[in-house]
Amino acid sequence: MALWVIRILFLAMCCTAGYAVSQVRPEYVGGPYSGLLGAIIGFGFGWLLIAVDEMLKGFSLRAFSATTFGLLLGTVVAQLIDHSGLFENADEATRWLIRLCLFLSFGYIGIVLAMRSNKEDFSLIIPYVRFAPQNKPENLLLLDTSVIIDGRIADLLESNFIEGIVIVPRFVLKEIQQVADSADPLKRARGRRGLEMLNRIQRNQKCEVKIHDGDFPGEKEVDTKLVHLARNLNAKLFTNDHNLGKIAELQSVKHVNLHDMARFMKASLLPGEVVSIRIARDGKDKGQGVGYLPDGTMVVVNNAQTMIGQQVDAVVQSTLQTGAGIIVFSDLKVPPPAV
Repeated sequence: MALWVIRILFLAMCCTAGYAVSQVRPEYVGGPYSGLLGAIIGFGFGWLLIAVDEMLKGFSLRAFSATTFGLLLGTVVAQLIDHSGLFENADEATRWLIRLCLFLSFGYIGIVLAMRSNKEDFSLIIPYVRFAPQNKPENLLLLDTSVIIDGRIADLLESNFIEGIVIVPRFVLKEIQQVADSADPLKRARGRRGLEMLNRIQRNQKCEVKIHDGDFPGEKEVDTKLVHLARNLNAKLFTNDHNLGKIAELQSVKHVNLHDMARFMKASLLPGEVVSIRIARDGKDKGQGVGYLPDGTMVVVNNAQTMIGQQVDAVVQSTLQTGAGIIVFSDLKVPPPAV
């Protein structure tokens, strides 16, 4: 809304300027309706600029800077070739045509190369220029689709276990919206949960959230775009995707897998320790009861089959690492009375 207010004011200024020019310089806009014609010309000029503005929507400041730098570099190269003496024997008309082709060609090549380059390439060209402040390095947290839908990242941010500027790429937001609009009820529910988690993160006053417009049109896979963006921004990638983590690791991109973090945070129980647990169901073998620790670890308690629904103390005997996690085997601290 504010943008359209500015555009309307700009159109009004253009109309006023066109009318003023028609009155001050009547040779530009003559005739009995010079004032009206000048205002119409000013309005058309302003509307043309607004149309160009709409066409450039999504054209980031980084892309504009890269385009300007590439055009400048191409112009310098064309200028050097033009003054190299290779075309001194050409007549004036031919020399003008050669010069036009040089500046158009190298200007275009410079723009294309600059648009395809990343921050590291500019650092090689201008080694003493940095595009981020050095006095306060930013801790950028780049989130992928899986970690947003998971929701645990919102809890970690709210509890200040993780701090930094949260970066959500526009293409990730688009992917979540596509999942939320899916015909599959399960996918649709996951997508809506992702949007809810993203709104929850944005409402968190303890962290700053930025929607990043950067994209890589040459790449089709979202995972590849995430790795490139994390490397360009020097951000830490948060994901639940094991394969994406491996790709990031191969390309030396910092990443965190929340599944791995949760596994590392689980308490390590040693034989002889006593745990208080509620028996939830029967065990696989006769006489066993099964309960769960707050972190989801399954505890098998011998001689506890008759104590389902009760809170008991169990002594850890051993642990077993499986693909699904750790299973703890234990005995009741106080055996039930013999029947």
